[in-house]
Amino acid sequence: MNAESDGRQGVADSAADSATTGDGAKAEPALGSKAPGFIKRSRALHLSWQVGVFVVGLAVVVVGIIMLPLPGPGWVVIFGGMAIWATEFVWAQLALRWTKRKVTEAAQRALDPRVRKRNLTLTVITLVICAAAAAVYLWKFGIVMPWKIDE
Repeated sequence: MNAESDGRQGVADSAADSATTGDGAKAEPALGSKAPGFIKRSRALHLSWQVGVFVVGLAVVVVGIIMLPLPGPGWVVIFGGMAIWATEFVWAQLALRWTKRKVTEAAQRALDPRVRKRNLTLTVITLVICAAAAAVYLWKFGIVMPWKIDE
């Protein structure tokens, strides 16, 4: 009987997570552990689960940090490690919510026509300056292939 009520509670929780608020915005999912119920019931098992999630998330974040100066999607991997942590830790869930909110705001600002026009103008000006600098360099020094440099 208790297992049935736990199952119904899980369904009710997931339905509440996916519900929308009165103003049409989607409600934020509940914070806390996403561990299965049988793991949460045992304190030792739940603590072991949390340690395992932390270690795996830490390994992924460290690999992402290593990828920052090396070839590879460093930031994507770091956020993947944060997502792993967010399955178990409230602080990581809050950090990911903040990050998602900031990325969404930046995307909205980038799609603003005035901002797009300004960015396009700045890009064209930068390209013209780079082309002029390259032309001056080539006019002054010419093109010398590396294998023909006299030492």
